[in-house]
Amino acid sequence: MIHVIVATAEWGKDQLRYRRHRLAEFLAAQEETKEVIWVCPAPRTQRIEFQQVQSGIRQYAVKDLLQKKMFRFGRYTDVFYKHKLSPLLEELKSASARGERCCLWYTFPGFPLLSSLYPWDQVIYDCSDLWAAPISGRSNMLSEFRRKVIKTAELRIIERADSITCSSEFLRNEVDKKLTAGREKVHTVENGVEYDLFSEHKAAPDRSILQGREGAVLGFIGGIKPKLDFKLIEEAALRKPDWTFLWVGPDATNGDTAFLELLKLSNVIWTGPADPKEVPHFMELIDIGIMPYKKSSYNQAVFPLKLFEFLAAGKPVVGSNLPSTSKMQKPYIYEYMEGNDHNDFIAACEKVLEKSGDEAYKEMRRNIARTQDWNVLFKQIMKYTGIQKHA
Repeated sequence: MIHVIVATAEWGKDQLRYRRHRLAEFLAAQEETKEVIWVCPAPRTQRIEFQQVQSGIRQYAVKDLLQKKMFRFGRYTDVFYKHKLSPLLEELKSASARGERCCLWYTFPGFPLLSSLYPWDQVIYDCSDLWAAPISGRSNMLSEFRRKVIKTAELRIIERADSITCSSEFLRNEVDKKLTAGREKVHTVENGVEYDLFSEHKAAPDRSILQGREGAVLGFIGGIKPKLDFKLIEEAALRKPDWTFLWVGPDATNGDTAFLELLKLSNVIWTGPADPKEVPHFMELIDIGIMPYKKSSYNQAVFPLKLFEFLAAGKPVVGSNLPSTSKMQKPYIYEYMEGNDHNDFIAACEKVLEKSGDEAYKEMRRNIARTQDWNVLFKQIMKYTGIQKHA
C-alpha cells in the first residue's frame, strides 16, 4: 500500500513536527505500507521534486508559483498546479499496475484536484485547523478573498472524502455544516502525544539559557505565531518581574510588533528554534506550560499538541481562549481562562505553582496524557477509514 499525504509545507520546515508528521511516521511503520509520499507546496527555488526525507517517506515538492507571504493561493487553484502533478501520477499508475493500493490523505485543503486525477482506494481528510480563518484574528479584503479561495477548495475535498477526522469537536461541527450528505463519515480524534518520549525524565539543557535568573519559569514551546496573545504575556511579565517567560521555537509572526516588544523585557527569553529531539529536554526547565492564545474565530478550533506534551512531562498548564480544550480543565493540572485579562492569567499561574512539583499531581497529569498516545489515536483513525479491514 502507498499512502500519499498532502501537507502544508516541506518535511523539515521550521524544525517543527505537527500531527501530519506523526501520521506519516505511523503509516510508514505499518507492515502493509510500502511507502509514504509527502506532497507539499515548495518555493520555486526548490529543484528536486522527489526527495527521501526519512526512512519509508519520500517528499514530492510542487513548486508554488504564488509563494509570496500574502499570496499563497496557487496551491488551492487547479490551473497553477495540475501539470506539476504529472510525475507523481505516473509513479502511482506504475504502482497500480503492480497491484499496489493507493490512499490519499489530505491534512490541509491544498491541491483539491488531486483527489479526482487518480482512482484512489481511499480519500481521507484529517482536518486539524480552521484553514480559511485568518490566523492573526484580523480581517481585511485580502483575508476575505483568501477565505473564499480556501473554503472552495476545502468543500471539494470534504465532498470527495470517504472519511473525515477532525482534531476538535468545533471542527467536526464546522465540517458537518458543509456536508450535504454523509455526516456519518465525520469523526473527532483530538491531538495526542509521543507519551514515552515526553514522560521519561530528561537532562535539562544548560541552565545558562535562563541567564542566571531564579524563580518560576513559564514556558511556551512550539511555533510562535500571530494567533498567540503577546500583549497578555507582556502585561503579566511586567507585573511579575521575578517570573521568567521562556519561549522555545521558530518565529513565524512575520515581524509582529507585539512579539518584538515582548522580547525587550528582561524576564522574557527566546531561544529560537529547537531540534524536535530537544523539546522534551526543555520541558525540564519549566514549572508551568503556557498556551496564551488570542480570542479569535481561528482559535475556536485549535487543540494544541503541546497540551498533552506538557502533561506527559508532569507539568501543569495554563491556557486561554481555546474552547476545544476547556473540557480538560482540572485544578492544578490544566487551568483554563476565557479572555485576555492579565490578572486572571497571573492568578491561574499562581494557583498551579502551588502544586507544580507535587509528585501526586505530576502522576495525575501523566495519566491523562497516557491515554492520548499517538499510536492509540492513529489506530482509531485507521478504524474509521476502514483501511485495516481491507489490508
